[in-house]
Amino acid sequence: MNIYEKLLNIQNELKAPKNQFNKFGNYKYRNAEDILEAVKPICLKYKAVINVGDTIIQVGDRYYVEAKAFITDVENPTEYIENRAFAREEENKKGMDTSQVTGATSSYARKYALNGLLCIDDTKDTESEEYQQRGISKTTSKKTSKVVMIQDTQKDMILERFTPKEIKAYLEEINKPKLSALTVVEASNLLLRKAGNENE
Repeated sequence: MNIYEKLLNIQNELKAPKNQFNKFGNYKYRNAEDILEAVKPICLKYKAVINVGDTIIQVGDRYYVEAKAFITDVENPTEYIENRAFAREEENKKGMDTSQVTGATSSYARKYALNGLLCIDDTKDTESEEYQQRGISKTTSKKTSKVVMIQDTQKDMILERFTPKEIKAYLEEINKPKLSALTVVEASNLLLRKAGNENE
């Protein structure tokens, strides 16, 4: 069984419960810790390891957290799959020092990196109580829709890393009229494609 087959089985067997509760919105949601707790026994079953980490990136005068989620085949450690997600730090947040702002942004980015890797759809994550309290810029999404649209941070990273010609080619490939029409998954796939090309 190769790494793709293992990931396919893990994605299909994973049930990540929503153990967190938003009192203001009166609904449950999951965070990165909930996802990791749920996936660990399945990874053990298929002899795979998931790791998460992040780095700080400066774009202009703003700082972004680029989170990466990896799944590695224990039986063949050279085989791994990676997914990335991005979140922008708030310029300043009353009552929080910079380490707290960075930590909250890191947690948010890691959760979306895991969501992408494990095919978890969780449109209410951006409205969680913790997320609202810490003032991180929300993902652009319609509350009446289950589709999460491209994040502002993703737009910024795409515009920085790709030429207009490359962006146009990708939009034509997936039949989308403009960059803002991409979903968060489609935007992540484009960024992941660039990362894959850079690593070759």
